Amino acid sequence: MLFPILETERLKLTEIIPNHAVSLFEILSLEEVTRYYGTDRFTSMEEAKKLIDMFQKNFYEKRSIRWGIVLKENNKFIGTLGLNALQLKNKKAEIGYEIHPSYWRKGYTTEAIREVLRYSFLELNLNRIGAVVYLENQASSNLLEKLGFKKEGVLRDYLLQNNAFHTTNMFSLLKREWELLAASSLGAQANK
Repeated sequence: MLFPILETERLKLTEIIPNHAVSLFEILSLEEVTRYYGTDRFTSMEEAKKLIDMFQKNFYEKRSIRWGIVLKENNKFIGTLGLNALQLKNKKAEIGYEIHPSYWRKGYTTEAIREVLRYSFLELNLNRIGAVVYLENQASSNLLEKLGFKKEGVLRDYLLQNNAFHTTNMFSLLKREWELLAASSLGAQANK
């Protein structure tokens, strides 16, 4: 199975390979990135290499797809975005992402997620994309709601990180909701 390379106006979403280990470590070793990530901050390059191996193994076992987010203009690896808990038979997955703080608030995450949603609903024919977000992570909650995700509820003590349990919000977007949003977006563009 070939890894699906996706593109947007400014980004290339590509397979994460061993060459990306240094950039991945730089991102996941930052406390401000991992604070709401669901895993402890990386302290060794070996952790980044193992994570890349896991991304590749899970892709070939059809359990997840994790893309590297790369800037087209300079080929800079700035983060990752993926479909976790992928269940093709049940037509669902959970989305997760992180980006280097130098690239926050520039629209890159929104741009990448929009393309992964398109791919998920149209090419993988998924029906539901979920997202698990720390209660304190208001930026991510706002982003998901802007993209049409609906808050479904609260998952108490759902994630264990830094030896503490964390309660999260559960969001989801259904294919029919995404289709309505996509159609209204196209209509708005046509009326400009």
